[in-house]
Amino acid sequence: MRRGSGSGPAWWLQVLSPFLLLLFHGALADQIRYSIPEELAKNSIVGNLARDLGLSVQNLPTRKLRVSAEKDYFTVNPESGDLLVGDRIDREQVCGKQPQCVLEFDIVAEKPLNIFHVAVILQDVNDNAPLFKQSEVDLNIGESTRPGKAFPLDPALDLDAGSNSLQKYYLTDNEYFEVTEKETPDGRKYPELILKRFLDREEHNFHQLVLTAVDGGDPPRSGTTQIRIQVTDINDNPPMFSQDVFSVTLREDVPPGFSVLQVTATDQDEGVNAEITYAFHNVDEQVERIFNLDKRTGEITTKDNLDFETAKSYTLNVEAKDPGDLASHCSIQVKILDENDCVPEVIVTSVFTPLPEDSPLGTVIALIKTRDRDSGENGDVYCHVLGNEGFVLKSSSKNYYKLVTDRTLDREAIPEYNVTIVAADRGKPPLSSNVIITLHISDVNDNAPVFHQASYLVHVAENNPPGTSIAQVSASDPDLGSNGLISYSIIASDLEPRALSSFVSVNQDSGVVFAQRAFDHEQLRSFQLTLQARDHGSPTLSANVSMRVLVGDRNDNAPRVLYPTLEPDGSALFDMVPRAAEPGYLVTKVVAVDADSGHNAWLSYHVLQASDPGLFSLGLRTGEVRTARALGDRDSARQRLLVAVRDGGQPPLSATATLHLIFADSLQEVLPDLSDDPLPSDPQSELQFYLVVALALISVLFLLSVILAIALRLRHSSRSAAWGCFQPGLSSNLATGVLPNYNEGTLPYSYNVCIASQSAKTEFNFLNVTPEVAPQDLLCGDDSWVPGTLGDTDVPFVSDSISKPRQPNPDWRYSASLRAGMHSSVHLEEAGILRAGPGGPDQQWPTVSSATPEPEAGEVSPPVGAGVNSNSWTFKYGPGNPKQSGPGELPDKFIIPGSPAIISIRQEPANNQIDKSDFITFGKKEETKKKKKKKKGNKTQEKKEKGNSTTDNSDQ
Repeated sequence: MRRGSGSGPAWWLQVLSPFLLLLFHGALADQIRYSIPEELAKNSIVGNLARDLGLSVQNLPTRKLRVSAEKDYFTVNPESGDLLVGDRIDREQVCGKQPQCVLEFDIVAEKPLNIFHVAVILQDVNDNAPLFKQSEVDLNIGESTRPGKAFPLDPALDLDAGSNSLQKYYLTDNEYFEVTEKETPDGRKYPELILKRFLDREEHNFHQLVLTAVDGGDPPRSGTTQIRIQVTDINDNPPMFSQDVFSVTLREDVPPGFSVLQVTATDQDEGVNAEITYAFHNVDEQVERIFNLDKRTGEITTKDNLDFETAKSYTLNVEAKDPGDLASHCSIQVKILDENDCVPEVIVTSVFTPLPEDSPLGTVIALIKTRDRDSGENGDVYCHVLGNEGFVLKSSSKNYYKLVTDRTLDREAIPEYNVTIVAADRGKPPLSSNVIITLHISDVNDNAPVFHQASYLVHVAENNPPGTSIAQVSASDPDLGSNGLISYSIIASDLEPRALSSFVSVNQDSGVVFAQRAFDHEQLRSFQLTLQARDHGSPTLSANVSMRVLVGDRNDNAPRVLYPTLEPDGSALFDMVPRAAEPGYLVTKVVAVDADSGHNAWLSYHVLQASDPGLFSLGLRTGEVRTARALGDRDSARQRLLVAVRDGGQPPLSATATLHLIFADSLQEVLPDLSDDPLPSDPQSELQFYLVVALALISVLFLLSVILAIALRLRHSSRSAAWGCFQPGLSSNLATGVLPNYNEGTLPYSYNVCIASQSAKTEFNFLNVTPEVAPQDLLCGDDSWVPGTLGDTDVPFVSDSISKPRQPNPDWRYSASLRAGMHSSVHLEEAGILRAGPGGPDQQWPTVSSATPEPEAGEVSPPVGAGVNSNSWTFKYGPGNPKQSGPGELPDKFIIPGSPAIISIRQEPANNQIDKSDFITFGKKEETKKKKKKKKGNKTQEKKEKGNSTTDNSDQ
């Protein structure tokens, strides 16, 4: 039963003891002592450590006071510094029957590290009542027993100590017995029952008494037992031992069953009264547990192992009793000899782990306490660290050690240490034990990231898709966690003043470098980056690396011709070559450049097309145009070269240039030819114009054809007997009527109608002419000229509104492609118009601008770019001769579409001589001039028959 919070001297003593200890603090050296009663409630205040240790309350959170002990009997309040009871403390369990119970432990303070020794004295509280082993005791006492005879009884046990322990025995009132206290040699007290007068078996043969044990507590506690006494017949002689006290010495390492001693008692009686039995009397439970007594022989043996550290000696009380309950007693003192049988203990009270790797030398890692329950040299313990791990032990006080660092730590080299602490005693042989302390090293950001390469060289082909990864940088950091987590960034470049983010970026986690745009080798051939790898430690560490990016070339630029300068239509100006140029003469040089580099910019020159392939040579790499041979008499004075410039890429790209070369000895010789070159026109606008004109002409001509056909039917009823140059094999889809020959009547002209040599049709379409149109005004033509519809046939005709004959344009000597490429500063643009002159409607002949000296000249020319045999025509209308054509007059020259020849058609009176056919061919200007002179000389000749003279195209 625990003592309540009553009042009394003992209680005030307990309360005042901490203050008394403070008064003697100077005398306690380095140990602080407190005294408290046992069984205090949890979190009861023992004392204020902060005040007693001289520590400031403000510094307590940093000092981190804590208790270092094997059992958590006490704790420290970290805010106030009070020492508190941490758990229930039972003095009897902690110290047993020891007269003084002291709990020793250590208080650890950090920054700086200090260890304070604290001792707490446990004061006993009367929480245990005396208790007898047996609730009933039976005694047999002979009636002849003399008064004064003592009968020892088993004592009551009280676990309390001091004044709270057992103090007195009381026996119920009676006239035969009384109780007294006796003490054994080892200080143990036991009660004895004393007979006061003779017993009378006949009067009372049975007595029952109550024995009460009372302690000295306040209030006192007590325990009782029943004593039942049976009065027996007389037994005169008790057993007797040879001596009252025996002494025995035993080694603590004797095994169980070892014979300690055999006691012997003798009885003078005979018979049954002489039979003696032995038993332990008034001994502790520990004695009965360790020793065994044979009740017949009196031999004492060990039942369990002896331990010097538990008990250094034992007292064995042996009783010899005969059947008449006459007994005698002896005491056996057993002394235990210490043996080195206890292994030293290593107790780790505090371990500061994990330990930062940047801890300085001498940092305390753990607090260690040693203990050996042996005595003397067997209990003298020393410690050391096994191996050379970089740690040493320093003794702070007896049996206390500090484990400190002896060298710098590096987690990246050794992340964990297993420190073995060995404790050994000085016994013979010495005993030792060890304990392993696992020490984890915590990471500190002491390693900067390291790139796997000293520098990076990256090749990237130009025209790369935006967002393509071009490289990856990688760095490693041996640190852990955020200290080893690396982020990548670009911190510098030589792209200034251009924005870096528009060119490249880097993934901060993977280190992949991306191109933000398509690179152009011609604009940016290389650039330098500085990348940084930075960890996430505190403070952060970083490393830089340079990356050079080379932008590779691709063949994405075609060659560009610098000379000769190209016009918008792609042609170049002419170059003049002396007529007497020898082979190898440098005519000109094609100069081209390519924005690419390397093989992609390696240019080669090739002739794609030439007027005369053997006349010039072209340097493959230089682009020089040289004469391959001298100019011949039959060679044209104007030459054209189409030159291709190719690069060396895959696939190759090319550009073309057209060279116009003129063989002449002076510029004045060249100018007349250049003035005849037509000015290029817009094909689209001309095409729209021609479509409108063509539709109008088709409508008008269709009406004329119908009217003409009706008029011809009415005027002529007979079929013509002969047709000029028609072949017998040709057929017509007309019914039974044919065209009249017009040879009959009074008309002075005759006409020949011819089919174009290249026409794919064998049918005729006849135009219906108006009455004002004379039959002699009809001309031979091609079906591509002006179609008219009459039945299923098409025959080309020309109305009488055709103007007077005009001189041929000398530019018809050249092909359309050559004329289109020619350039002249004397080109004249003439506006084409359709106008009506005096004397009736006049349709002007199609013409192109010309520098011909005849003011009335007009002509039809192929469009720019048309070939020699092209059937498509470009019409330009310009002012012609204002003179109106008379009746029966025809133009002197007419063009057959699809043929390069110009047909000269002249009308003469009947009495004139017949004019010879006039042939004009393309590209032969001199011959054309001669023919013109010849035609003027032959005007005096007369025709042999009426009709129109037909000029055959013999120069195809």
